[in-house]
Amino acid sequence: MDTFKVFPDNIITDSGPVSREFLDLDIGTFMAACRFVHELPYGYNSDRDDLMILFKERFGSCTTKHAVIATLAEELGLPIHKAVGIYAMNEEIVAGADAILKKYGLPYLPMLHCFLVYGDHRVDLTEGNRNGKKRSIEEFLHTEKVIPNISKKDEYLLYRNALTNTVLRRKELDGINVKQILHAREEGLALLKANIRQA
Repeated sequence: MDTFKVFPDNIITDSGPVSREFLDLDIGTFMAACRFVHELPYGYNSDRDDLMILFKERFGSCTTKHAVIATLAEELGLPIHKAVGIYAMNEEIVAGADAILKKYGLPYLPMLHCFLVYGDHRVDLTEGNRNGKKRSIEEFLHTEKVIPNISKKDEYLLYRNALTNTVLRRKELDGINVKQILHAREEGLALLKANIRQA
C-alpha cells in the first residue's frame, strides 16, 4: 500500500457535508483531511452506515475512515474512489488466526478490507493504526470498486457474491462451502476486535 502522500493536495471548498465538516475543524486541504483521519484511533463505530459517525465518535474503522475521505474526494471532484478487497487472513497477518483455520479446515480465511484507489495507487488510511493486524495487506483474492458509504448490508452481499462467484472457485478452497466460511468469518471478526483491545 502507498501512503496518502500520493494524493493531490487540493484546497477544500464548501462542496458538501463532509467538506463543510473539515472546514469547521479548520482543516483546509485534502492532504490535511487525510492526515486527520489517519491519525484518529482505530475502532468499530456504533453506526457504520452513518457517514458522519467518524466526526461524532472521533475514531473509525477501515469502513468509516475510507467512506469519509472517498466522499470528500467525490465532493471535490478528485479521481479517488473506495474499493473493497477480500484478503487471505492467516497467522502472518492476524495473531490467533491459526486456531480458526484449524477449527474450520481452511488454508486461510477470506476477509473484507477496504482502501482507497488513485490511479495505480492503493492507500490504506488505517495502516499504522492499532487495527488488529500485524502488517498491511498487499494482496487480495478479489477487489471491487464501491460507493464511498456502502451500507453494511450491501457490503455483506458483495462479500457473499464474491465468495460464491470468485473466491470459492480457487483450487485451494476446493471442498469448502460458503457456510464454513461465514461461520469462520464471525470468529475472525471477533478475533480482530479482541486484538484491537489488546493492542
